[in-house]
Amino acid sequence: MPLRSFTNRLLPISAAVVLGLTLSACSSGMSLTQQKQRGYTISEDAVAQIRVGQSAALVTAVLGSPQVTNNFASETAWYYLGEKVQQTAFGMELNKERTLLVVYFDKKNKVVDTERLGIKDGKMFNIESRRTPSYGQDRTFLESILSSI
Repeated sequence: MPLRSFTNRLLPISAAVVLGLTLSACSSGMSLTQQKQRGYTISEDAVAQIRVGQSAALVTAVLGSPQVTNNFASETAWYYLGEKVQQTAFGMELNKERTLLVVYFDKKNKVVDTERLGIKDGKMFNIESRRTPSYGQDRTFLESILSSI
């Protein structure tokens, strides 16, 4: 009889432990989607510190080194890109937010202007699927080997 009373007490406790472990696994990051941050995290405070007339060294101290620079014509531009994506468990990614900060400099490496762009400022374009005709034939690997014999 004491064995039966012990198992009767142990059954609800073990069921509660199993239920608790199951529920804790659901909330510990094992969800179907994850939020990820790529590139720079561009804060409003850092952007507010960048003013017209400041040097490139000060911009580097505040924002860090840029991802991309260009040196066309008389102005130089530095680009800082930050992106938040939602990734599913199956590898698909959805863009949630994209921020591009552009800092323009003059010839003396002083800030001329800043510009902040988002996903809505971008333009979608279709990639052309037509192929350029080539001279000769497109051969498979096997055809190339057989033709060389």
